Amino acid sequence: MTVSHDSLRTFPVVIEIPVQWGEMDAYGHVNNTVFFRFFESARIAFLERCGFLRSYDEVQIGAILHSTSCRFRLPLLYPDTVLVGARAEAIDFDRFVMEYRVFSTAQNAVAADGEGTVVSFDYRNRSKAELPQMVREGLDALKR
Repeated sequence: MTVSHDSLRTFPVVIEIPVQWGEMDAYGHVNNTVFFRFFESARIAFLERCGFLRSYDEVQIGAILHSTSCRFRLPLLYPDTVLVGARAEAIDFDRFVMEYRVFSTAQNAVAADGEGTVVSFDYRNRSKAELPQMVREGLDALKR
């Protein structure tokens, strides 16, 4: 996807998600839990691009979410379409921090910023694992 807004230019993965009527709460704005689903969707797209989903399929070393947080900047309303960016920062031997940005196209503004720590996990042995080489190469490619 070609990103037209400056606030998303440094995010190598950007997905577009339409806001659904049913995502609003009793206060008339999108419920805060929905932002974490936006993050999840962007995270999965990012993990696919960096090779983590393939790593899981091939050797059962995949990603597991350690922690996540969100800084809400403005309420989202229906109708809207959000652009959700994802990038990796602070890459270590067995984990990295993902940063997210939710941009409201209707309001032409950043609606939220988030973060999550993703840990490399060996699902066969049920333990932390070093980031697979294919994932490291994918992360490097996404940083360029």
